[in-house]
Amino acid sequence: MLVFIIKRLFNAIFVMLAVAFLAFAIFRVAGDPVEMMANEQMTQADRDALRERMGLNDPMLVQYARFVANAATGDFGMSWRNGQEVIGLIADRFPATMELVLMATLLSLIVGLPLGVLTAIGRGRWFAESLQFISIIGVSLPSFVVGIILILIFSVTLGIAPAFGRGEVVRLGWWTTGLLTSSGRAALILPSIALALYQITLIMRLVRAEMLEVMRSDFVKFARARGVPRHRIWFRHALRNCLMPVVTMTAMNVGALIAFALITETVFQWPGMGMLFIQAVTFLDFPVMSAYLVIISFIFVMLNTAVDIAYAVIDPRLREAK
Repeated sequence: MLVFIIKRLFNAIFVMLAVAFLAFAIFRVAGDPVEMMANEQMTQADRDALRERMGLNDPMLVQYARFVANAATGDFGMSWRNGQEVIGLIADRFPATMELVLMATLLSLIVGLPLGVLTAIGRGRWFAESLQFISIIGVSLPSFVVGIILILIFSVTLGIAPAFGRGEVVRLGWWTTGLLTSSGRAALILPSIALALYQITLIMRLVRAEMLEVMRSDFVKFARARGVPRHRIWFRHALRNCLMPVVTMTAMNVGALIAFALITETVFQWPGMGMLFIQAVTFLDFPVMSAYLVIISFIFVMLNTAVDIAYAVIDPRLREAK
């Protein structure tokens, strides 16, 4: 087991080094950073001094090693757009993104699990087939289309939810949350639904497939023969045996939600990391772009590594031989 964990950790480190190289290469492919940061008043001597101060005269390998060492300590340099530390900008936007992602994840579980059970136990009936058809639409529609439709219906037409912004927030140390204010909770509704719709359909279809498989197993047939109530069989026996793949997929998709929340944040003008990344791309703020790439990749890698280790702990057959 220890060898398995060490191998997974080494794999994670290797992947992060590769991602760090891609993030470092953004600077080199984009052009000369000094020329991008220079203004008309800077002389050639000022440019040379800036280049020396940024370490751009060092060999590429030395620059890459410095970038990795700084990234490991959370130092991604200064933003070219506003002159602030990149890690500070991301720390300010991180709570907004995490709040949106956690609400979308919770919503997907609350809605997806019951719908998956309903479509499984009602297989062949009109309501189950209707939900299956709707789930295909939910998987097919892009999140920005869903967001625009929600804004059109609930904000423009009905006027019951705000179309953009985060509302009023409360600061708890370095963390900010809108869950403690009415405007913050109202602003969270539409973007959470838009971000969670795809996840809801995935969970519903996964639970349905797992439920149909479990309902054909011998222990369920034996429970029916003993006269166990149907709702107890469905929710206490069958559903409990379906939760492992659901939990695994949900944990792994948290990283995907954080990464792809930038589309939802752009549509709803949500002040999160995704919106910060879009602004960085617009203004060619490469330190912010590199930091976003490294942090999102780190979240992906850590979640996947944790899931692999948890699987190996639960099922010894998945452990690699020493």
